[in-house]
Amino acid sequence: MEIPPKSPDGSEKSPQSKELMTSNTASTLCISSRSESVWTSASRSKWDIYHKPVIVVSVGAAIFLFGIVITSLSCIQINNKQVYKMCGPAFLSLGLMLLVCGLVWIPIIRKKQKQRQKSQFLQSLKSFFFNR
Repeated sequence: MEIPPKSPDGSEKSPQSKELMTSNTASTLCISSRSESVWTSASRSKWDIYHKPVIVVSVGAAIFLFGIVITSLSCIQINNKQVYKMCGPAFLSLGLMLLVCGLVWIPIIRKKQKQRQKSQFLQSLKSFFFNR
């Protein structure tokens, strides 16, 4: 491993140190943005909270229905019957997996929201009693 020569006045930094500085700055920005979102108590709409599981459920339902159609096509006399017999159950299982994952995700989010509300209530209670 070769060390690049330093400039005589020391003002010029090596490319490795520049890379480390930029990555350090990026991680600091990422950490600060995360901490701000945790501490801000701006109310979010239901769509902001539940949009990911709703999308997963709807995509899963669409893939599941597509799998039903493909599987039912294998029952009809068609030229590529083997292809439909192979792809139909694959789409059925993928769609069912996404559908169940999305449906399980919704109660988990509800539970986290309740815990967050309790935590905010306890924090306000602590600040009320200890700031007197």
